[in-house]
Amino acid sequence: MFCRELKNNGINVLGIGDQPYNELSQQLKDSLNEYYKVDSLENYESVYRGVAFFIFKHGRIDWLESNNEYWLERDARLRTDFNITSGFQTEDIPRIKYKSKMKEFYQKAGIPTARYHLVDTFENCIAFAREVGYPIVAKPDNGVGASHTFKIKNDDDMAWFFSEKWPEITYIMEEFINGEIISYDAIIDANGEPLFETGNVTPFSLMDVVNNASNSIYYIQKDLPEDTRRAGRATVKSFNVKNRFIHFEFFRLLDDQEGMGKKGDVVALEVNMRPSGGFTPDMINFAHSTDVYKIWADMIAFGYSTKPVGEHAFCAYAGLRDGKNFVMSHDDIMAKYGSCMKMVGRIPDVLAGAMGNQMYMATFPTREAMDEFYKDVLECR
Repeated sequence: MFCRELKNNGINVLGIGDQPYNELSQQLKDSLNEYYKVDSLENYESVYRGVAFFIFKHGRIDWLESNNEYWLERDARLRTDFNITSGFQTEDIPRIKYKSKMKEFYQKAGIPTARYHLVDTFENCIAFAREVGYPIVAKPDNGVGASHTFKIKNDDDMAWFFSEKWPEITYIMEEFINGEIISYDAIIDANGEPLFETGNVTPFSLMDVVNNASNSIYYIQKDLPEDTRRAGRATVKSFNVKNRFIHFEFFRLLDDQEGMGKKGDVVALEVNMRPSGGFTPDMINFAHSTDVYKIWADMIAFGYSTKPVGEHAFCAYAGLRDGKNFVMSHDDIMAKYGSCMKMVGRIPDVLAGAMGNQMYMATFPTREAMDEFYKDVLECR
């Protein structure tokens, strides 16, 4: 849909991928001016040759995006090698990808961050645990989502973590923050100013959803709280973000926490210099009666948005886990909430770890109506 809106705006849209052209959806084919197949997107030389071919045939490339956290370093290297100046370069990657290096820029924005330790020896990690107290969260310093994330509750867990961690990966340990995860999602123009802003709330952490095989729920806020807006905008300025669709994550403290703040305060989690994953862009559209793919493409083509924002609502996502004995059947859910539903379906197995197996996405005019929906669909016998 992003490619479609780019092409509708008169942009010459050139795609590089590792799937045969005839396996692309017709909608995607219609949204591309040309497609170049590589043997593997992991092979930098193959992708480099694809970009070089497009330059030879079409002239200078003005913009290069993958819109995927996994490929941000690949994007930056290609931009640097081909002098594409509309996005992050190789030298920018450490501060936008490494959780330990993000902290400096959060602090410049005046936003508290959790104390941390880069994992080295077992003894030093135990000393860090004595300093900040259990539980502790350990995860790859340069990681995506909740992949290989550990919640360490005692010394035995610490020993287990050391036996399970990948030896070639650098991990970061952080003091545990008792908070609800909130986000600032925005499309930022060439001057570092927001063209569109919203945010979501994740009552249960993705780490717990993945590690405990829990149901997955989160929702788009009907109206972005002012403290989230302030924190998001300050972080945009600190990281010098321009020309991006971004997803910044924060904690809202559920209790007073020494060194972090009072209950309800906003503290840092991590920046993601790409759109939020899963169905979030579609949920944003449903919540705000708009089209962020169009706003995003307008930012690139014109530097401003031609797409208005309409009526606001909460947009709720519920990803239910197979094997649980839910009180309401699928038919029950649809009978009660069918008029609110925007998307319903099965989640592919490759995504189910973080998103659940059966997905329901619905909009509600009030928080009370959304809470009733969650209570109904999540209740088990």
